[in-house]
Amino acid sequence: MKRTSNEGNEAESGRVKKEAVNPSSVFRSLEHGFSQAVAASGRRTLYVSGQTAWDSNKHLVGGADLEGQARQAFTNLRAVVEAAGGTLADVVSLRIYVVDYRPEKAGPVGHAFREFFSGAVKPASTWVGVAALADPDFLIEVEATAVLD
Repeated sequence: MKRTSNEGNEAESGRVKKEAVNPSSVFRSLEHGFSQAVAASGRRTLYVSGQTAWDSNKHLVGGADLEGQARQAFTNLRAVVEAAGGTLADVVSLRIYVVDYRPEKAGPVGHAFREFFSGAVKPASTWVGVAALADPDFLIEVEATAVLD
């Protein structure tokens, strides 16, 4: 396999090895907080269902504040990954769904994202604007894939 120039890094989370793949032939995504791809090796893969701003009692956290809802969604994601024996450092891919996405919504979501994902290898990420989510009060939903062990 031919390798292109990778900006970036290798990191180990437990026994999981992750490598950021950021070839110079595509735009510099690290400046926006995510890797173009992440190569990972481990024994178990965790596929996390979309996490929203509900707490464990199905109460909405954050109200109409997108950043508050994003923090709760990432808090829930962390809880699920930890329950499976991992950490957020094991997350290799995210899909972030934002209701009525517009460029000004990038700031609140990106701020919450960077609070939770501060490691050397950022997950590969896709943000998708959607018309609505399962509950009319949800502003954001986050799915993830993590490689464990």
